[in-house]
Amino acid sequence: MKPFAALLDSLIFTPSRNAKLRLIADYMAHTPDPDRGYALAALTGDLAFRTAKPALIRQLVAERVDPELFGWSYDFVGDLAETAALIWPERPGIQGSNRDWPHLAEVVERLDSAGRTEVPGLLAEWLDALDATGRWALLKLITGGLRVGVSARLAKTAVATLGTIDPAEVEEVWHGLEMPYAPLFAWVEGKAPRPAVEAGAGFRPLMLANPLEAREIEALDAAAYRAEWKWDGIRVQIAARGGQRRLYSRTGDDISGAFPDILEAMDFDAVLDGELLVLREGEVAPFNDLQQRLNRKSVTPKLVRAHPAHVRLYDLLFDGDEDLRPLPFDTRRAKLEGWHARTGPDRMDVSPLIPFAHLDELKALRAGARDAAIEGLMLKRGDSPYLAGRPKGPWFKWKRDPLTLDVVLMYAQRGHGKRSSFYSDYTFGVWRGTDLVPVGKAYSGFTDAGLLELDKWVRNHTTDRFGPVRAVEPGLVLEVAFDSAHPSPRHKSGYALRFPRIHRIRWDKPAEEADRIETVTGLAMT
Repeated sequence: MKPFAALLDSLIFTPSRNAKLRLIADYMAHTPDPDRGYALAALTGDLAFRTAKPALIRQLVAERVDPELFGWSYDFVGDLAETAALIWPERPGIQGSNRDWPHLAEVVERLDSAGRTEVPGLLAEWLDALDATGRWALLKLITGGLRVGVSARLAKTAVATLGTIDPAEVEEVWHGLEMPYAPLFAWVEGKAPRPAVEAGAGFRPLMLANPLEAREIEALDAAAYRAEWKWDGIRVQIAARGGQRRLYSRTGDDISGAFPDILEAMDFDAVLDGELLVLREGEVAPFNDLQQRLNRKSVTPKLVRAHPAHVRLYDLLFDGDEDLRPLPFDTRRAKLEGWHARTGPDRMDVSPLIPFAHLDELKALRAGARDAAIEGLMLKRGDSPYLAGRPKGPWFKWKRDPLTLDVVLMYAQRGHGKRSSFYSDYTFGVWRGTDLVPVGKAYSGFTDAGLLELDKWVRNHTTDRFGPVRAVEPGLVLEVAFDSAHPSPRHKSGYALRFPRIHRIRWDKPAEEADRIETVTGLAMT
């Protein structure tokens, strides 16, 4: 447990991606199985405990520390694991080298097998034995919210560096493995053959596009690229092989349970890449409609009828047993069109290619994308194979310009991790008559210097407190950028913004001059 705690502590204070990569790789190289496997599961988000929940941690702390003191401390720190780790009373006689730290594998395996009544005693025993950093790491581990700036892909890339394996190959075999991943480590270290890829409907890593920067547009060899619309849904992989049928999100999460209507249409043997949408009478519905079916384990027949799912196909990865990914995009595209014409699956069509001769034509199409409720354009090289990850150059996404609103800050909440001492999550609203009504929440888009200014303003203009949240006087205007506005009965304003982020702080603008609900209504209609 001590090496894992040291790793998390180092990662949270290391901003550089490459430095994080080296830290994880060094840990994996010097930590034996199965500890390193469980650490990898934690870093990739694949580790979860049914019986160890935040409420239990609060209960254990409340039995040892004055609840009022804990409440004020939690309000100040803003992070449950960090607060509990710091405030947990030291046990007399257990200091320094006298501490008996459990191994990471012991923590995982005992928690996994323990009954609900056993867990409080186990946690208390370990928390007594650990120092503040160890307690923090333990609590982060069991609550599943590491927040150390490490993506699942970065952790897998670190594992690949233990040998000469391409990270894409690790992604390829990942979904056929179980923690603590001993066959994976043996393979990358050259001690065992490559783990077999699941023969059935396993997930294959998707190919992702890079944003097209303004400086790159004019230098682009337009003749080498093919254009298609960037539809406003979520990227998915359809896998129907060996009698199995699965629908995966872009990160490999199995979302089949929420889309039985798509599974029913998988009467074929193939793996396809596409965009999941809600489609009514041939028209793509707003993303908010699709959102009604996301993050559900199952759906009712009524919800399925009201929000009919559809997949707009982009690519054909496997046709039967034939792996098409090494082929050029143009060849795969022709095969996709031929496959769809032969198979004719329900609830699926092929995303059309957009003919163009010059970049100016694409610029005009992109400019009109919002009127067609489309996110923008995709540009794909005709000779590009289908590669896992985000290689630079073969594919670009050229999204439409964002919308903006001038809004008024209403509430601020403490952040997490490195931001746990700052008010960094902001709820904002627009005017309806003389009242402010919330339309969104943002926690990105500002610099470190901007965060300091915002945090100071929040502290100096607080009107009320609700735990880690502060209400503030209506005096600060923020310009927020967002992708789209949608009607939402769950919000008091009646609207919600998609992907809002702070574009700039309008210190110069009076709050009464911020936008009104009528402006949001107009944007929601475009």
